[in-house]
Amino acid sequence: MNSRRWLLAAAAALLATGCGKQEPAAPKVEAKAQAKAEAPAKPAPLKVGFVYVSPIGDAGWTSQHNRGREQMQAALGDKVTTSFVEKVPEGADAERVIRDLAAQGHKLIFTTSFGFMNPTLKVAEEFPDVKFEHATGYKRAANVGTYNVRFYEGRYAAGVLAGRMTKTNTLGYVAAFPIPEVLQGINAFTLGARSVNPKAQVRVIWVNSWYDPGKERDAANALIGQGADIVTHHTDSSAVVAAAEEKGKMAIAYHSDMSKFGPKAQLAAVTHHWGEYYIKSAQSVLDGTWQPGNLWGGMKDGMIKIEAFNASVPKEVVAEVEAKAAAIKAGEFHPFTGPIVSNDGKEIAARGVVLTDEQLGTMDFYVQGVVGKVPAGGK
Repeated sequence: MNSRRWLLAAAAALLATGCGKQEPAAPKVEAKAQAKAEAPAKPAPLKVGFVYVSPIGDAGWTSQHNRGREQMQAALGDKVTTSFVEKVPEGADAERVIRDLAAQGHKLIFTTSFGFMNPTLKVAEEFPDVKFEHATGYKRAANVGTYNVRFYEGRYAAGVLAGRMTKTNTLGYVAAFPIPEVLQGINAFTLGARSVNPKAQVRVIWVNSWYDPGKERDAANALIGQGADIVTHHTDSSAVVAAAEEKGKMAIAYHSDMSKFGPKAQLAAVTHHWGEYYIKSAQSVLDGTWQPGNLWGGMKDGMIKIEAFNASVPKEVVAEVEAKAAAIKAGEFHPFTGPIVSNDGKEIAARGVVLTDEQLGTMDFYVQGVVGKVPAGGK
């Protein structure tokens, strides 16, 4: 009986151990699943919005800003997503568009026209956790920074080019609004032209719009009718360059290379470059280091250039213009260095005196060589 009981006990033991086989330990599978669940989630991309005053098009102010947006997207990859709204009028519509972008979760918004300044500030008060960057303005807040380019630097170099190339000594300038930024460009262009050609004079037509191709074209044609053989513009479209091409005259493009619209007319282009700034600004938001700054960049920052010279421009003239641009870039020359006299005879700066940024920011006069008077009621 004892032997039988022992055999039964041994058989039971073998069945219990599965004949010596061990099942894989389940806890390892559970540990993997738990580790996967606890892995940090990838941060959501930063949503960046842009508000444009005119259509993107193939050239011009908005086209250059959009190229900057594309450069930012390419540089930062899936860290950001970008969107834009084009053809936004300044005023109530701008406020609505900016508010919509903020409400949609955009945490960084660039508003790219002077007239967007007050709408940007108003929306910023409602969305304190959103960062705003306003181009060409001067008002800031805890979550609103400003950025701009010293357009006058490129304008002076362009003036040197125009002064050398004109045959009639009359230059035409299509301008948007009589604000300091635009007046700086007109005056720098005139000073540059007269530095090499004291007989040069500049005629200005104001169109009271940043973007109106019809008005811009009509203004260019009117200036050509007044004897201008070279025209330039501080407006957003390529209409002025196209008008010069049609009339067999010369032009200096602004914002971007417009040679496709005036292959014979365009002598060169003063171009603006925003990409590096947009990349830097978005990265600072990602890093948590963004602060409301006040950038006024220029040639030394790579934000403005004179380029795309026409083959018709003599090599020695190209060299002279590029040398002047290099001196500005290096800080060896400032376009607003005295003597500077207004066109009504008032001394603005004595010989060797450089206008301060504050003086530039409140400019409200024409220099000698510009025909006419500054219109009242700057925008």
